[in-house]
Amino acid sequence: MNDLQIALLAAGSAVVAGVWGYNKWQERQHRKLAEKIFRGGQPDVLLGGESGGNAGAAAPTAEAAGRDSDESHGRIEPAVREEPVMAEVPAQQEVDGLPPLPEEYADEVADCVIRVDLVEPLPASGLWAVQSGWAGHVGKTMSWLGFDEALGAWRLLSAHDAECYTVVCAALQLADRRGAATDSDLSAFFDGVRDLAKQCSGVAEMPKRDDVLMNARGLDEFCASVDLQLGVNIVAEPDTPFAGARLRDLAEAAGLKLLEDGCFHAIDNAGMTRFTLGNIGTERFEARSMTSLATHGVTLALDVPRVADGPAVFDAMRLVAEQLTQGLNGRLVDGHGNPLTVEMIASIRAKVAELQRTMAQHQIVAGSVRALRLFS
Repeated sequence: MNDLQIALLAAGSAVVAGVWGYNKWQERQHRKLAEKIFRGGQPDVLLGGESGGNAGAAAPTAEAAGRDSDESHGRIEPAVREEPVMAEVPAQQEVDGLPPLPEEYADEVADCVIRVDLVEPLPASGLWAVQSGWAGHVGKTMSWLGFDEALGAWRLLSAHDAECYTVVCAALQLADRRGAATDSDLSAFFDGVRDLAKQCSGVAEMPKRDDVLMNARGLDEFCASVDLQLGVNIVAEPDTPFAGARLRDLAEAAGLKLLEDGCFHAIDNAGMTRFTLGNIGTERFEARSMTSLATHGVTLALDVPRVADGPAVFDAMRLVAEQLTQGLNGRLVDGHGNPLTVEMIASIRAKVAELQRTMAQHQIVAGSVRALRLFS
């Protein structure tokens, strides 16, 4: 072996040793950071189960509120199904001295949350650029939150955020009225967060995807079992339709407000809809055409999961229904055209209370931020 070969061999050995040493150092740094940050795996917060079919009841019909299920294509009776069993989830606690995530964007029941800890501060604009390449493949609502050390609070991130963060969280909503997050949604989300952490020199503790998928399905099945919209109808006699001007006057006198969706809304002090009054036909109510409108019936509807104190809201809706029935000289009936009796009304009220008790027992309080997210 000549001098040149010996020199090349020595140089190659030095390069290999340098690369190996750098890799070991980087691995050690990431391990130390991970050990400092994490205290164990993300717990399973929901356990999936099977739900039974809806049983009929002698009460006004209720419409499923759009969740992807067989019942969402027709009208069903307001009965409570056997719901999937869901595990108890403790209230959100501080983790490593950081406050809980804001519930309107992420929580332990409604979302899969993955925390990413970064070696160096990362501009929110850089994070946004990386995630924009795959976020469009996720079919559910996804939020990014960063911990603002100066404010001591979490901030919802956007492409226009000028701050830098060393701790961020990605939250994927597990279910809504379109159904549960799918395996492909979770694959895109998990792969994307994992890739972002790698590109940005971060550490992310990934939960088991199969467990998260099971949680999403269990959550969706439970929500579907209580997802009801109760409706009562006021119908006119065949030859005497309701005049739009008279209907508007009565609705406004009852405190209802006509909104852009074509329905009159009963709105609470927080600006949330309590119940609605809509046309029983396909034509929407519009301010400019109410004076010329004539209709053969209207529907008062209550979205049970989205209102707090459902029985009280039902009582208020019933009172308005009685006022409109008298003022329009109409008939108060259920979805099948049967007159509503005192017994039937009492049965409906009891069902509303039962549904909302079941929701509360499973940590989804009707009308809460969590419920509004899941039933949207």
